[in-house]
Amino acid sequence: MASKKKKTTPEQLKYQQLQQKHELKRPVLKNCIKAFFVGGLICMICQAVSFFYIYYFNFTEQTAGNPTVATMVFFSMLLTGFGVYDRLGQFAGAGSAVPVTGFGNAVISAAIEHRTEGLVLGVGGNMFKLAGAVILFGVVSAFFVALIKTLLGVWGVL
Repeated sequence: MASKKKKTTPEQLKYQQLQQKHELKRPVLKNCIKAFFVGGLICMICQAVSFFYIYYFNFTEQTAGNPTVATMVFFSMLLTGFGVYDRLGQFAGAGSAVPVTGFGNAVISAAIEHRTEGLVLGVGGNMFKLAGAVILFGVVSAFFVALIKTLLGVWGVL
């Protein structure tokens, strides 16, 4: 099946030229630098929280990961509730969205947005729209990775 290309009319070409003339140029390098430093700062805070759990609660490096993630998600949800994380997201872009704190922000933002619809249908129903997909695919992919590792271990490959 041959794809048909839509021919551009002279009016559309004129509009596209006008649009390109008035389009704002994005400061890509500046945005990348801001995202890099804010994301690095968030990761540095995560590392400090991890060291806190290791030093004060006698966790090992491996076991400190779960409470560190839970703590950072809690703090990002708290900061989102106060409106601080949204301003950070506007400034840093992907630097605040990519770390695990961005997950907490996405979950609580949906809950805050739909709180007027009630606790069950509004908050409960909409809070896990994004998080549900992330959790589902995380669990499913972890299952398949564990299955492959187990099978390779049984066959003597690992």
